[in-house]
Amino acid sequence: DPIEVVHKQQKSLLTQREVGAHTRSFRGALKSALRQDPDVILVGELRDLDTIAFAVTAAETGHLVFGTVHTTSADATVDRLIHAFPPRQQAQVRGMLAESLRAVTCQHLLPTPSGGRRPVVEVMIANDAIQSMIRKGKNFQIPTIIGTSRDQGMQLMDAELTRLAKDKAVVLEEAYARVLDKRAFEAALGQIGRAHV
Repeated sequence: DPIEVVHKQQKSLLTQREVGAHTRSFRGALKSALRQDPDVILVGELRDLDTIAFAVTAAETGHLVFGTVHTTSADATVDRLIHAFPPRQQAQVRGMLAESLRAVTCQHLLPTPSGGRRPVVEVMIANDAIQSMIRKGKNFQIPTIIGTSRDQGMQLMDAELTRLAKDKAVVLEEAYARVLDKRAFEAALGQIGRAHV
């Protein structure tokens, strides 16, 4: 809406739809996608209740669904998906998400001291503890689980920002602007304070 990148078919069959050219509405395109028996569905942006409901339902029925949400952390992403629904449906949606959500990645693209750009990524993998927190509505505890599950491939945005700032792999001021826990960041780097950024 519109198609930004045309993917070439190599080892799979790809179908791309553009509103106006191939379908009358975004909602119509989503409904017809399931009729085509897809294995994987990419929804460009999960921006409204209809789109989020479609993605959750498609994932629950066994499809691999990729989607983007404009959030800055894994717990905020889960919150956004759940709170898109009316309050009376949120308990049911928490259960559906707990069962079908596999991972959330969040990314900032930060400038490097040499003038390039570097992705900084938070990774949440839906293990048993994460699923339990989603089911219970305790999304605020997700960062703690991510922080203690690095051995499972998870990482917090703040921890990665701090690591890259220490390694001078990203511009310090840019990392400081995006880190949530400024005091922990300052303590980790030792010399940084608000006066320096």
